[in-house]
Order: sequence, then C-alpha cells, then structure tokens
Amino acid sequence: MKHLLKFAVFAIVASIALALPSFAALKVGARAPDFSAPAYLAGEPFTFKLADALKQGPVVVYFFPAAHTPGCNLEAHLFSEAIDKFKAQHATVIGVTAGNVDELADFSRETEHCGGKFPVAADPGAKIARQYDALLKMKPGWSDRTSYAIAPSGTIAAVHSDLNPNQHVKAMLDAVTALGK
Repeated sequence: MKHLLKFAVFAIVASIALALPSFAALKVGARAPDFSAPAYLAGEPFTFKLADALKQGPVVVYFFPAAHTPGCNLEAHLFSEAIDKFKAQHATVIGVTAGNVDELADFSRETEHCGGKFPVAADPGAKIARQYDALLKMKPGWSDRTSYAIAPSGTIAAVHSDLNPNQHVKAMLDAVTALGK
C-alpha cells in the first residue's frame, strides 16, 4: 500500500508538471543568439542565417518538437495560414526542430503543414534549441514548443512557451505588430 501511495503521488506530480507551460530562459530584451542552419522552403534546401533575416525586419523563430507529429503539424498549418499577416509586418517566420530532421524537406512543401510558405530549419543535436533554452524536458534532444519574436536589433521582443500550439501564432503576430508601431 505504501508503494502504491508513493506511485500515485509521483504520477500526480508528474502530470501537473507536464501540464504546466514551459518557461523559456531567454527574456524580453535579451540578445538573441545568432545562428545559421540547414533549412528547406517548399522542399528546396538552403542555409538560413538569422543575421541576414534580421536585416529585412523582425524574425519569428518558433521551435517545435518534430515534423509530422500532431501538434507540430497543427502549428505549422496555423503559421502557414497567417503568413501573409506576418509578411505585412515585414516579419520572417522560421520553424526550427531537432526532431525528425530527415523529414523537413517534405514537411516544408506539404500543403497541410508549411505549404511552401515559410522555411523550416534542422537543428541536429538541438544545439540552437539549447542556446534558446527551448529543449523538450520530457524528450531530451528534441526542441520544445517555444516561439520568439526577435526585433531587427537582435533583441528578444516576445516569448511564448507552451506545448499547446494554438496560441503561438497570435502571440507572435501581436509581438511583431507591436514592433511596427
């Protein structure tokens, strides 16, 4: 009975911990770590360079756990649907993942995901995610679902960290819109 009680308490605590949103360590106003990464846009490979993208305007870097998984499929689709609103704010959107990186070319072109409207970058070994404190705690080596709006100056303008993909687009669009005012 004593072991059963300990297990029940552990299960409750673990469930609560997994249900809580993640909190990114990079705070608003902090300098965004610069990076370049192999990426795909509509299935075509290229190298994404944050410094180059920031010369064009704000950048939304959204980390997601893995291509072709339910929450990540939904999040990519939501960003794809809103991409014209981001472009109206002169913002670049880039998805970054450490999971299923061998599937990114297909993921970037499939209409039910990115639809060729914005690039996704591979982060093998989660090196970029680690710099941005966007590691998935329950699956080490994979990216967490954390989004950053980065001002053209290279500073973090907004952070949204939550495994639920539904509010990332709104939070980032609100942030880049505020930057334009």
